[in-house]
Amino acid sequence: MAENPSGRARAARCRLHLEEAAATHQESAARVAQAVSDATGRCEQALRAGRSLLVCGNGGSAAESQHFAAELTGRFRCERRGWPAIALTTDSSALTAIANDYGFEQVFARQVEALGRAGDVLLAISTSGQSQNVVAAARTARARGLDVVALTGPAAGELGTLSDVVIAVAGVSTARVQEVHLAVLHAICDELEIALEV
Repeated sequence: MAENPSGRARAARCRLHLEEAAATHQESAARVAQAVSDATGRCEQALRAGRSLLVCGNGGSAAESQHFAAELTGRFRCERRGWPAIALTTDSSALTAIANDYGFEQVFARQVEALGRAGDVLLAISTSGQSQNVVAAARTARARGLDVVALTGPAAGELGTLSDVVIAVAGVSTARVQEVHLAVLHAICDELEIALEV
């Protein structure tokens, strides 16, 4: 059977997607390795002190928040005890009640106010650095004595100004940024397991 020309074109486009993703990872590795290390250090310090990691983001970043928290409460690669990590994106009753009573901008900030303690870490994920509910969460976290780690795209935006550590990855699109974010979160998980379980 003859090869379909549209199939060849699709394969070429798919290759471009993957090559662009690989290039974005390479650029980000050179750009944010130290920030990822610094963020891991803050998370390690919090966990050693019996504190918690709170994580938030919208859409794909919400999914990555949940993924990261699951890797910590469950496991990444090592058999170990579970660590206290809470994705602020998972409680639909809290999210809808807060949004209804206070507005969507407060859905994470109100949870930080309720659950966050001095010495905890808020990992705030926003590809634009401008998501107002994530920015509000960071502002509340700072007021309560939490460390704030921002995971953003190339422009850290307002979120970056409120953060102790900014991981501003490379990326020409939201999709590429989110792909690198997942790799960053996996790197943090791996480094925490090495640091805390040796």
